[in-house]
Amino acid sequence: AGARLIGQPVEDIVDHDDTTLFDADSAARIAAQDREVIITGEPRTYENFSVATAAGHVRSYLSTKAPYRDATGRIVGVIGITRDVTERQRAEEERERLLAVAEEANRSKDQFLAVLSHELRTPLNAVIGWVGMLRSMSLDPAMSARALDAIDRNGRALAQLVSDLLDVSRIVSGKLRLDTRAINLVPVIEAALDAVRPTADAKSIQIQSVLDPRASPVLGDPDRLQQVVWNLVANAIKFTPASGQVRVSLRGVAARAEIVVADTGVGIDAQLMPYIFERFRQGDSSSTRAHGGLGLGLALVKHLTELHGGTVEADSLGEGKGATFIVRLPLMVSRVRSAPERGELAGTCVGPNARLAGLRVVVVDDDPDSLDMLSTLLRQQKAEVRMATSAAEALALVEDWLPHLVVADVEMPDEDGYSLVRRLRRLSPDRGGTTPTVAVTAYGRVEDRIRSVSAGFDLHLPKPVEPAELIAVVANLARRR
Repeated sequence: AGARLIGQPVEDIVDHDDTTLFDADSAARIAAQDREVIITGEPRTYENFSVATAAGHVRSYLSTKAPYRDATGRIVGVIGITRDVTERQRAEEERERLLAVAEEANRSKDQFLAVLSHELRTPLNAVIGWVGMLRSMSLDPAMSARALDAIDRNGRALAQLVSDLLDVSRIVSGKLRLDTRAINLVPVIEAALDAVRPTADAKSIQIQSVLDPRASPVLGDPDRLQQVVWNLVANAIKFTPASGQVRVSLRGVAARAEIVVADTGVGIDAQLMPYIFERFRQGDSSSTRAHGGLGLGLALVKHLTELHGGTVEADSLGEGKGATFIVRLPLMVSRVRSAPERGELAGTCVGPNARLAGLRVVVVDDDPDSLDMLSTLLRQQKAEVRMATSAAEALALVEDWLPHLVVADVEMPDEDGYSLVRRLRRLSPDRGGTTPTVAVTAYGRVEDRIRSVSAGFDLHLPKPVEPAELIAVVANLARRR
């Protein structure tokens, strides 16, 4: 039994003391315990963890020792029972490790929910506050314009927040899909810079760009790559003090396109650098933090870049010395035609001021506010609009009124939009069976779009819908009818 405990043959442990069976530190510890039992004359139980044997094994033991007495009662040695508890100790250590991980995850969850609550409530407070003033007070034109700007700005911030959360959810579940094609990176980067320029102007931050058109094409999803650049530049603007600079460059290096975003901002602490691309990781998540956000942007950058077969890295000389992010994407070997640049997309020639005079449109939504907003938007463009709050009501309107177009929500009680459009398609053409239909829905995943088109919708627009986009879609579909 003793041989099994120590992990050595019997002949190697018989007539040997602890100094030959264990390493010096372990042997000294065991000898000290034996002396304590002899001196006190009382039994003792000892937990000896990480005991190193002479054979090189590291074990854990639980020993119960008692004084050994001769016939006269004099203590002449120590007798004991020792059990190998190595596996039990390892299991306990693993349990403690997992408990610590769970507690840290729980703290991170609570911290994230607190930050999320703040990031949701802050723009909501502005929206609700300004709406209340517009409704109950007589604001002058300048103040009303200021209110509308604030509502629009905070509404878009909320939409971006929800979009980032959904993207992270898709990435974690492996359901994020790319619509890849050969693309020229220059217009993709320019579109991202145009989107963030107003924010930079508000802080008097100068954006400098040097874009080499020869660093193309790459095989990628232009919308997702624009999202990568937007996140990096928006992040740079956020952490750069007023009157600073953000430099964006595109260059070709060794069969790869490099997108470099550098700023003169607060820099990155060396302790944070290894975790900079982790989800929900922020340098400061306290209530006194100077910068908002959920800590999702850089995680999205990393995942989207890797989905394109690329890499991203961060560098900073330290706090107060700015930061540099480099995205590397593989260049395509053959230069096939790039994806259409902005303004070249077919079927989008109708601008935001398109007039819909004379068009009959049925709008279907069970939410009164969404129904009212969509109907008002189309009526402002001179369309004739009739509203329905259910699939049955919408079908009756189609057969009775024969509209040019149906704009419908998907999620509705009793009968959803998918059922509505399937029933509509079963009608004969003279009863409205070929009426163009647009799904306007909060479901924005690729599989949701596929489901909408498979059910019979002509187009799928995820909420929040841009007014100009909806007007252009309605005008184009009606023209093709």
